[in-house]
Amino acid sequence: MTLKTRYLRVANLLFLILIAIQFLPDKIEKDSQISYVITFAIVVEAIVLIVSALIKKQEGLNLFLDIIGFLFVFLILWTLATAKLDLLKQSLFPPPGSVFAQFIEDIDKIVINIKSSVGIVIQGYIFAAVIAIILGLFLGWSTRLGNAATYISKFLGSIPPIVYIPYGIALLPTFRSVSVFVIFLATFWPVFAGTMSGVLNVEQKVIDSAKVLNVNKFTMLFSVILPASLPQIFIGCNQGLSVSFILLTSAEMIGAQDGLGYYVKQYSDFGDYTRTIVGLLVIGVVVVVISFLFNRLQRYLLRWKR
Repeated sequence: MTLKTRYLRVANLLFLILIAIQFLPDKIEKDSQISYVITFAIVVEAIVLIVSALIKKQEGLNLFLDIIGFLFVFLILWTLATAKLDLLKQSLFPPPGSVFAQFIEDIDKIVINIKSSVGIVIQGYIFAAVIAIILGLFLGWSTRLGNAATYISKFLGSIPPIVYIPYGIALLPTFRSVSVFVIFLATFWPVFAGTMSGVLNVEQKVIDSAKVLNVNKFTMLFSVILPASLPQIFIGCNQGLSVSFILLTSAEMIGAQDGLGYYVKQYSDFGDYTRTIVGLLVIGVVVVVISFLFNRLQRYLLRWKR
């Protein structure tokens, strides 16, 4: 790739526009904290330049710069609509500089809440995924049991896990254990259904080839059926991961004492929408990062398909 292809892109132009509009006069009385926006933009642009120098594939660079471009456009529109043109109500929509400043001020609280939320998701998700995959393998191995279990999973999986929260509060000792239970239910049924579907749809010639080699049942399930079912299993895992964060933040807003959902609910109740937006943005970033890492794991385990 040429220097023009790497460094003279729309994302670089948008960076300059974002910096330039910070020096336009504000129409709001409150300090818009433009220094935080400028610092953030410079850090992102530095990362862009480093990645542009190191990345080798044109397609990968295009995707990365497109994402950064959308980020800069979002910040430009946000700045114009709040600090520079005062189109939005200040109490509900603070300028981006104020949000970044609040994030820095609350960084210790945010880290604690991230650890709490992510810990609950990992605990409930892994526990549910392991049980669902093992149970799905054994039930799916029998066509008769598998077909019956598929309809049962559709029925039970259609019940929103959040409705079990009152029972969880009555039966379990802490709200954290209730949250883990909700994540378990949110993950179990999609993964179980995906595993069952994968096992039931494994090509018969794959099974016949393994039988010719006289493999035992354990080897058949975990060395033949499981790898062949992974694409469908990951579909269920992705669904479970998406629903888990939605339900976790909802549960935390009901009765938790920490977590990202609690952070948003606590400050929104007091009308502190700067911190509310901080919480919303942090939730989005955490979900994107975890989804990215999960997709990398999926691509690695399914690399044989490529």
